[in-house]
Amino acid sequence: MVDRAGDQEGGGMTIENFTDKDVPDQSGRVFFVTGANSGLGYQAAKLLAGRGARVLLGCRSAEKAEEAMADIRAVYSEADMRFIPLDLGDLKSIRSAANLVVEEPRLDVLINNAGIMMPPREETADGFESQFGVNHLGTFALTGLLLGKLAEGREPRVVITASMAHRSGRIDFDDINAEDSYSRWGRYAMSKLGNLLHMYELDRRLRAADSPINAVACHPGVADTELTKNFPAVLVSLFRPVSSLFMNSAAQGAWPTLAAAAGEDVRGGEYFGPSRNGEWTGPAREVQPRPKAKRIEPAKRLWDISEEMTGVKYPV
Repeated sequence: MVDRAGDQEGGGMTIENFTDKDVPDQSGRVFFVTGANSGLGYQAAKLLAGRGARVLLGCRSAEKAEEAMADIRAVYSEADMRFIPLDLGDLKSIRSAANLVVEEPRLDVLINNAGIMMPPREETADGFESQFGVNHLGTFALTGLLLGKLAEGREPRVVITASMAHRSGRIDFDDINAEDSYSRWGRYAMSKLGNLLHMYELDRRLRAADSPINAVACHPGVADTELTKNFPAVLVSLFRPVSSLFMNSAAQGAWPTLAAAAGEDVRGGEYFGPSRNGEWTGPAREVQPRPKAKRIEPAKRLWDISEEMTGVKYPV
């Protein structure tokens, strides 16, 4: 069961011990979940559809999206879902996906879940280093394109998925595309710090504009998902048999996402993660990032660079 503890700063309440069982009925609401055919995105989409929401599944593969929806309907036969073709590594695809979503009667929550982790150095369709391009710039562009639609929703929210990796992250403004040097982990951590800088700057701008939209973030702790596909095979083979001892399942890893997206009394600027073992596992609660994630000047600088790189100007 979800517990609530007093928030000393605002006198409100914060979420603690949140699991899938605490997601209230979502009938009448529309969620757009990116990366919804597997892992955390699939688990969130499945649960939200089961609670009565209309769920738009943003996926690169039509085949995988159809398989995911069939699996969900095998459990929830009345699930209301739609596939939205989306490749966060391609600004043209992002704009096309946003146009499809804008055609929907409503949009209440955007769950920016999709991402990549630790590939060899690659570039997106637009020439961006892939981890920064997909994890941050793709999320930044999609969010900006859908902000107007979200403003018309009921209790609208933007959820941005970060990671504990942000703790070691540093935004390399002098080599933003990793043209001079590339580290798989370093660039992943940079993209995840970028996600949090984005969320907190978006929250500040939404508050200043008196917008009804709340921008929040989450991280899954250590979850057993397809993101680990780029880990060394020897590590995966060694730790897979005992992974349940120190990792969330994909369903458990989705609890912070669900808390951020569908928890009651969630406010802009909140950040959710697991509650146990140093935020590795367990039910979701509000957590705190490293102070650098809330720094205003780097956030503004990253925002300006992101608008220039993506060509997406926010209405706030």
